[in-house]
Amino acid sequence: MSLKCSLIRRATAVTAAATAALVLAACGGSGSDSGSAHNGHDAASPSASAPAQQGDHNAADTAFAKGMIPHHRQAIEMADLAATRAESAEVKKLADEIKKAQDPEIKTLSGWLTSWGEQVPAGGAGHEGHDMSGMMTAEEMKQLGASSGKAFDTAFLTLMVKHHEGAVAMAKTEQAEGTYQPAKDMAQAIITSQGAEIARMNTLLGKS
Repeated sequence: MSLKCSLIRRATAVTAAATAALVLAACGGSGSDSGSAHNGHDAASPSASAPAQQGDHNAADTAFAKGMIPHHRQAIEMADLAATRAESAEVKKLADEIKKAQDPEIKTLSGWLTSWGEQVPAGGAGHEGHDMSGMMTAEEMKQLGASSGKAFDTAFLTLMVKHHEGAVAMAKTEQAEGTYQPAKDMAQAIITSQGAEIARMNTLLGKS
């Protein structure tokens, strides 16, 4: 008899603990207790907690990562051409800087997609998706690859300005619609750095 009683008692205790946990969870998430709205301990709204919880991402964050990877890959492809074809030392320096900035960003973006259980865009698709903001067509890439010297410098700068403007537009969309704070931080970095590079390239093109 005593064994049966102790089993019942134990079962009751387990149930009570589970119920208490549910009640606590419900209280915590609702934001209805008096203090939460003021001190923000409990996420009164999901967006308010997004910076604190880096794991929160939405469709805009996924689209940003999936779009920026091939976009960056193409910029690196263009920068690689500059190493052997550009005449201007400024253009070569700029191409090298673009490569150094965007290569690590591709790795970071790929890491996010993997952690979110998303497909990382396949490599070698540099010319696909050229309907995306500022992407070069296969034809434009071919023409760039066929030029050299001053003609290459002008073509490279003109196309890269357009390419960068596309990246800035994508980054602004991410800032407006994304919820994943590290992605929004990268978007801000892209807006700042590529915006500065656009100004430099326009100066080199004599458009200042």
